[in-house]
Amino acid sequence: MKERMGNGSTEGPIKVLLADDHTLFREGIAELLISYGGMEVVGQTTNDAGAIGLSRQLKPDVVLMQVQIPLLRAKRAVSEMLALRPQPKVVIVTMFEDPRYVRELMHLGISAYLIKSVSVEHLLGTNSAAVFDPNGQHVVVGLPQEALEQAKGGAKGVLTAREMEILLLAARGLHNRQIAASLRLSEATVKRHLANTYEKMEVSSRGEATKKALFEEWITIRDVTQDAAR
Repeated sequence: MKERMGNGSTEGPIKVLLADDHTLFREGIAELLISYGGMEVVGQTTNDAGAIGLSRQLKPDVVLMQVQIPLLRAKRAVSEMLALRPQPKVVIVTMFEDPRYVRELMHLGISAYLIKSVSVEHLLGTNSAAVFDPNGQHVVVGLPQEALEQAKGGAKGVLTAREMEILLLAARGLHNRQIAASLRLSEATVKRHLANTYEKMEVSSRGEATKKALFEEWITIRDVTQDAAR
């Protein structure tokens, strides 16, 4: 096998760690990787915590990881794996087409972001391409065209610091007038920020925005309740 650059390994099969909570999918991928040739499945786990622990222990070339978790948690897991030495290549396989996941995980340094509907050939080829990319300068993205265009859209879906501040106060139950007074803004400015926030989050009310922000861990229950405790 040709010399691999990236995590320091030079010979032998590509070592792959699989992290997916769907046993049939994970075991099926393991069989495909082995039959493809030149790859060795060194470990399997069901979640992101297991992926981090096994990456430290087994030092895989590639971590093929499912992401069906809140964005903040996914970012933490990816960051921890990419901080390891030797550094594994991280290939995300998911059902999430959310452009925020694509942009933010790509920014961290993943090697690929693939939707589970991609072809087997695409998946297998991506693992090889990730390892043989010397400087990690290329990212493979397997998304429907519409989602890919949204992912290229830059700031769409990313809240500003002011929008996050207003969203948190709204989640705490403050009305627009109270938020305006707290931040020394006009009520019209607060309304404009909330409208922008709803559009970016693809929701239509503060209740939906709060629910989505809590689910994706942009804010926590502690953030929401701490002010009331004072």
